[in-house]
Amino acid sequence: MASILLKTALLFYAVSSICYTCWLLHASEKSENIARRTLVMGLTIHIISLLHRYIEHGYLQINNIHDILSILSMMIVGTYCAVDKRYKVTFLGLVIAPLSFVVLLGSSAAITLLRDYDPRLHNVWIYLHTALAFAGYALFTISAGASGIYLFLTHKLKKKRPSSIFQKLPSLEKLDSIVFLCITIGFPMLTVALVAGSFVAIGQWKDFWNLDIKQIWSVVIWLIYACILYGRHIFGWRGRRTALLSLAGIALIAIGSVCVNVWFPGFHSFGR
Repeated sequence: MASILLKTALLFYAVSSICYTCWLLHASEKSENIARRTLVMGLTIHIISLLHRYIEHGYLQINNIHDILSILSMMIVGTYCAVDKRYKVTFLGLVIAPLSFVVLLGSSAAITLLRDYDPRLHNVWIYLHTALAFAGYALFTISAGASGIYLFLTHKLKKKRPSSIFQKLPSLEKLDSIVFLCITIGFPMLTVALVAGSFVAIGQWKDFWNLDIKQIWSVVIWLIYACILYGRHIFGWRGRRTALLSLAGIALIAIGSVCVNVWFPGFHSFGR
């Protein structure tokens, strides 16, 4: 049942991606409304599939690539929908809907890599660590989406190649504000997630630091976003520099969420 629900959510994300593209090309209000509604419908079905999986097993499965990617995709869509409702950032759907589709597609492809339940993962610190980390990652994803659009616009403006598409995209100032806002909210979440992860490490290894590759990777990611905030407040960094660092951060998150967890042994490893 959960598999069917997941495939249905995948279909809605695909339709939403197409509708967001139609909105960009034709400025159709109908396409915009359908894009939003199908994305919300896909999110709803996606959440139901995760709840069904939780009820079926009695715990959250966070020790395999299938569930990690599924939860991450859900968090990205859910965070975007919340931001869109508050700030009306339809243009970000051009990035978020296709990205969520790709992440969930990867989750579906990895369903054969499921692992047995690890009882060490069934505690409140693990859940807090995972929930806050994913919430932070989702906000950083939105920040990266806005950063990508920012760099695209600045490139086109420098080349002096105006297009009717520009009329549907926000100003560079608004994009920069979205990048900074998402990082400002996401950074404390990632910080608390790392602290919660330290309590997990103490419980498992009797030490908060065990030179686990994912621990080191997470600290590097934390330092990048700390650098963005520090540079913004102290040196007034804006625009291109912040956008590039934001993209670097999300690239490290993507590599850490998949490659590091799969290929490197350790407590965070999904195995192969």
